[in-house]
Amino acid sequence: MNHRFLSIVGLATTMAFAGGCATHKEATNASKNNPDTSKAAVAQTEVPVWAPKNHEFNPSRTKKHDLLHTTLRVSFDWEKQYLHGLAELTLKPYFYPQNTLVLDAKGFDIHHVNLMKGYDGTPLKYKYDGQKLTIDLGKTYNRDEKYTIEIDYTAKPNELAAGGSDAITEDKGLYFINPLGTEPNKPRQIWTQGETEASSAWFPTIDAPNERMTQDIYITIDKKYTTLSNGSFMSSRQNADGTKTEHWKQELPHAPYLAMMAIGDFAVVKDKWRNLEVSYYVEPEYKGTAKKIFGNTPEMMEFFSKKLGVNYPWAKYAQVVVRDFVSGAMENTSASTFMEDLQLNERELLDKNWDNIIAHELFHQWFGDYVTTESWANLPLNEAMANYSEYLWAEHKFGADEAAYIQMDEMNQYLEEAKTKREPLIRYRYGDKEDMFDSHSYAKGGRVLHMLRKYVGDDAFYASLNRYLTQNKFSDVEVAELRMAFEDVTGEDLMWFFDQWFMKPGHPELKVSHAFQNGQLTIAVQQLQDTTYSPVYRLPLKVAVWSNGKKTDYPILITKANQIFTIPVATQPQLVLFDGEKQLLGVVEHEKSPEELRYQFYNSNQVMAEYEALTELSKNAGSEIKLLQDALSNDFWFIRTMAINALVDIKPDTHPAIVAKVKQMARQDKKGSVRADATLLLAGWGGNTYKAIYEEALKDSSYQVVAAGIIAYAGTGSEDTKQKLSRFEKEENEEVAIALGSFYALQGGPEKYNWFVEKIKNGKGSGKYYMLQSFAAYLASNSNTNTPQTIAMLSDIAQNNNLYYVRMAAFQALMVMSDKPEVKEILEKIKAQEKDKRLIEMYNQAL
Repeated sequence: MNHRFLSIVGLATTMAFAGGCATHKEATNASKNNPDTSKAAVAQTEVPVWAPKNHEFNPSRTKKHDLLHTTLRVSFDWEKQYLHGLAELTLKPYFYPQNTLVLDAKGFDIHHVNLMKGYDGTPLKYKYDGQKLTIDLGKTYNRDEKYTIEIDYTAKPNELAAGGSDAITEDKGLYFINPLGTEPNKPRQIWTQGETEASSAWFPTIDAPNERMTQDIYITIDKKYTTLSNGSFMSSRQNADGTKTEHWKQELPHAPYLAMMAIGDFAVVKDKWRNLEVSYYVEPEYKGTAKKIFGNTPEMMEFFSKKLGVNYPWAKYAQVVVRDFVSGAMENTSASTFMEDLQLNERELLDKNWDNIIAHELFHQWFGDYVTTESWANLPLNEAMANYSEYLWAEHKFGADEAAYIQMDEMNQYLEEAKTKREPLIRYRYGDKEDMFDSHSYAKGGRVLHMLRKYVGDDAFYASLNRYLTQNKFSDVEVAELRMAFEDVTGEDLMWFFDQWFMKPGHPELKVSHAFQNGQLTIAVQQLQDTTYSPVYRLPLKVAVWSNGKKTDYPILITKANQIFTIPVATQPQLVLFDGEKQLLGVVEHEKSPEELRYQFYNSNQVMAEYEALTELSKNAGSEIKLLQDALSNDFWFIRTMAINALVDIKPDTHPAIVAKVKQMARQDKKGSVRADATLLLAGWGGNTYKAIYEEALKDSSYQVVAAGIIAYAGTGSEDTKQKLSRFEKEENEEVAIALGSFYALQGGPEKYNWFVEKIKNGKGSGKYYMLQSFAAYLASNSNTNTPQTIAMLSDIAQNNNLYYVRMAAFQALMVMSDKPEVKEILEKIKAQEKDKRLIEMYNQAL
């Protein structure tokens, strides 16, 4: 599961309602065990807002029965949004004798339950409370006795109480998209989403990650639709009523939450890896770009297979894009599902690629599917691994700079969350299993794995992952299995590493200072984190020292709250770079002079170190014009972007060379996002002065640059602005539409009402959300458009849209008209009917 690309969810909430290494022989510990005077030794009298919550312990599911095989025969009622199912479950007691079977079955109508002997069924007594189906087996079975249960049922997912998280926005398991065909420009689809325990909303099962089954699924559907499920496609049978029944077989065991179906009008684009089928299921209009979107998949499969020493383990690999998906993507066994944002046309592909999310879900086929966490408390064994695969792929395919950028992004994601939440990575005391899908499990977990890789070395890292996978294949694991795999390979007790990084909350907060005197470099390190909640860390890392233009790395081992290291250095260092590999997850305060920071920027040859230096020096941009000008020519696009953003407050008339460079970048930089940022900087500087460049931007091949051109040209106040920008009204690209919407929100006038309505009706996901945000501002400045039709449209979206943050945006737009009694009444009705607990809390605050 990848939730990175649903960062819009957190943004929506914010916007709408304001997310042992041996010490080097030349680096000696001075053994000055000074009394601890840092925060690490001082108990806090106030509980921090981020302090771990003491919830009840959540163990893994007790295994009373072993689910061996599931056969499903399903058909659908589009109008009622029901699934009609016949399930045959083959089980046996796990160890102890059993005479009762309890299955997860959410929101079903149960028609009958039979014990099967071949084709003959004997009715069994059962009790059903809407969540659990308790079956009297009629006799006691021992652990070597198999039995088969047949359950005839109807699943009604839309009648379930709503739940979900920021990562997985709904949990009703089965989704009908445009079921009546009444939504224009939107396909009819059916798809499933099982994680965490939502598969039991469309078939009865033991819905726990520590269960495994093989499966057969027979899908009966109108013959015009394409189907996809786990495993191999076996057959398609035409039925007399105009439907067809297609059979998919999953021969290797996997967890029930990984079972999937996707049904729709898909174009299937075939590819292959070695002799294995690889396929991409997209809407027909994206058939021509499917291989450009997903085309690196076979290379990824080869790269990961070789690095892990374990070949991709499943019968095929399919990737399907669906509408209104409730997360970024999901790693269903052999058939990953992706949000619609991945569908890009040729022009959009100039600015974007989705290799990170594609790599993430592919890596899950090993970490999550082949080997599965035994409980949601151990989720980082799935998600941290998949998160780190994004780094590994970027490093392999795009180079060290792109990989480092991913690492910086992960660090920032985690540290932002750490302001309000700090929990152990492996945490059994969560309030809700959905809480596990956070920036700890993903971003922090990936960074921790990077530190582990740097500590043990690449050979040991991949050998350990190989051992973990081969020893635990087709089984469920907890974090101890990962630790023992690394210990078995390296021969080292790594409990210290796993304990402080996986089992304890927080991160190191270090204050570092250095001084040079008489040929000795002294480095003082203080650990400032609050040890009421976090440990005093053991940190093996390197200090990089530049002296006489030469770099030398000195390994050090930090083990105390206050520690001093001395390193013999011949001359005054030009730069001391603490954590020279930039691998540490934590906050480091290391004061340096401007001269040292400049040296760091020009000589470190590391994006993260350049970023740190540029961040500090940019605080006094007026004194760093030469450096910023050089940064504008940096090889890496992100550094160029940073330099552009740092120049926003300078006076352009006093720096003609800078202006000339930015103008050249706006027109010619090879990265579209940099051209866009340069265009926006010129707009901030000059209004009409650079109008010709804005006009060029409007013709750029990059949609990002066109969007920047729209914003820039709108800021000129030119009389022809509306006329000039109106030609983009039919543009479907999300970025262009959002930019135009931001202009029309304040300058559109009543005549742009129909344009907003059309964009909102046809918008997708995050694009619909942003357009609703602009529409709210539009309604505030065009009160004559606050018509019954407007109210009805927003009310429908606020009550019925599949995505909770889109419902929230429609609610917010209605709030603009809350002075109308009829709107106030509608808002109260929406609040009363809303099932999502996040929105209920927000609505209670708003009304």
